[in-house]
Amino acid sequence: MFSGFRRKMKWHFTPIALLLGLASLPVAAQDVGLAGLLGSKAMLMINGGEPQAVRVGESVDGVKLISIQGDQAIVEVGGKKRPLRIGQHAIGASPGDGSGKIVLTADGQGHFITTGTVNGTSVRFLVDTGATMISLGASDARRIGLDPNRGEKGVTNTANGQTVVSRVKLDTVRIGDVTLHGIDATIHQTEMPFALLGMSFLNRMEMQRDGSTMTLKKRF
Repeated sequence: MFSGFRRKMKWHFTPIALLLGLASLPVAAQDVGLAGLLGSKAMLMINGGEPQAVRVGESVDGVKLISIQGDQAIVEVGGKKRPLRIGQHAIGASPGDGSGKIVLTADGQGHFITTGTVNGTSVRFLVDTGATMISLGASDARRIGLDPNRGEKGVTNTANGQTVVSRVKLDTVRIGDVTLHGIDATIHQTEMPFALLGMSFLNRMEMQRDGSTMTLKKRF
């Protein structure tokens, strides 16, 4: 089984050095969670980061704390006000019009980066048409609750040499207005600054590139 899986693996992984260079770039959407309330401050977790104290009226990484009302914090994310209770998350998703389209804008280096969810957990994606499947780093997999030991094992080559990966199936992947089910993915045992949005997702979309804009439309 192991060797057979390995023969099928024709994946391309963006070099780790490139990914590290992208780590500080802005994302197309924000995920914010409420970890706790401290008087006029809310402990916010932004894009899966550690909780940080944010005062009412203060903005951090594009997320603004509007007010604290009882056991709720009212935040502005993605241009919309969202009420949050402790333990809840809100996502300012990529703009959508309900038509099953995703519109992405390239950064200064021509890369398309966005935020979506995997099995309901926020994940930062780098669009990679050379990756056969969605690829997740170890930290993202742990946050999502995926166990790599239950997947089919294989080995692939990266810029830092060979690494062990596990093939799994994701229940849901959502970006903007588009939700797909039963998507093949691989989990790396190493860290990755971004998950790779590979062809196991993109093959189910119509892709159009117009300058710095990429439009993805759900096919099935």
